[in-house]
Amino acid sequence: MSCAPFVQTPVEVAKRMIQLADLKPGQTLFDLGAGDGRLVILAAQHTGASAVGVEIRDDLVERARSEIKRLSLEDRVKMIHGDLFNVDLSEADVVTLYLTTSGNERLRPKLEHELKKGAKVISHDFKVGNWKASIVYNELLGHTIYTYQIGEQV
Repeated sequence: MSCAPFVQTPVEVAKRMIQLADLKPGQTLFDLGAGDGRLVILAAQHTGASAVGVEIRDDLVERARSEIKRLSLEDRVKMIHGDLFNVDLSEADVVTLYLTTSGNERLRPKLEHELKKGAKVISHDFKVGNWKASIVYNELLGHTIYTYQIGEQV
């Protein structure tokens, strides 16, 4: 079941989300509803971290996998074709989202249950339930980025 229609995250917004994630080599980012994979690709290219995209639409997964292969990033980036509710997030240091408010709310219990303390959740344009954001960035092309840290917002 989809939590949002596919709308491409502008590259500038994706780069800012990655910057706010403060990823380090050896860490792992999960992008839930990864679409064409642009955020996971940029994360691997700019941080040295590993990245996993989860996308339900097979055409978008294939597009992302083709780009990952073209850029020779298969060792650090993978795309999972599947439902984001069925993916284990326990290894994530950062989770990025561009879902609807209702999609984020449906996902919130899974994030609270599976993510380790200190993991970051970075949401493009839509808040996550009643969580308190540690950073709200809204100075980019009319978009807002909410940054949360597990263990601080509940």
